[in-house]
Amino acid sequence: MNWKIVEAIASCVTAGGVIVAFIQIWLARKQSVTQFEDEMSRQYREILKTIPVEALLGEELTAKELEEAENGIYHYLDLSNEEVFLRQNNRVSSETWRSWCDGIKANLSRKTFGKVWIKIKEKLPSNFLELQTLEDRNFKGDPRRWRKLIQPKSSA
Repeated sequence: MNWKIVEAIASCVTAGGVIVAFIQIWLARKQSVTQFEDEMSRQYREILKTIPVEALLGEELTAKELEEAENGIYHYLDLSNEEVFLRQNNRVSSETWRSWCDGIKANLSRKTFGKVWIKIKEKLPSNFLELQTLEDRNFKGDPRRWRKLIQPKSSA
């Protein structure tokens, strides 16, 4: 038997094994990211259940309704801030990020969400730095490429 042929076959089999292992790792990572993104979407849907439909439709709420909606909207804003952070750290795909960003922009443009967001920015200016930076950048650009976060404006 020609050992050069055996060595060549062995090298090809080894290379094939490496390629298969690489593909399996890539697929496993992709599946992991998908599961993670799905979990974030589940959290989003759970939070939305606590917010009155009128607020989601952009309608004006009474003072009492607004007070009752604030807790759910706070949790939504906190989740949105986390989503920006996750994109900064490449934990979600660019496709998912674009969808999330469009949703965040749409929700912050709603009256009730806007009122609660202004209140939170005044009371907790450094707690939502990622979300504030996204808003200050007019929801443009990819957080993965941000060099630094925009510091909140001093209320003094």
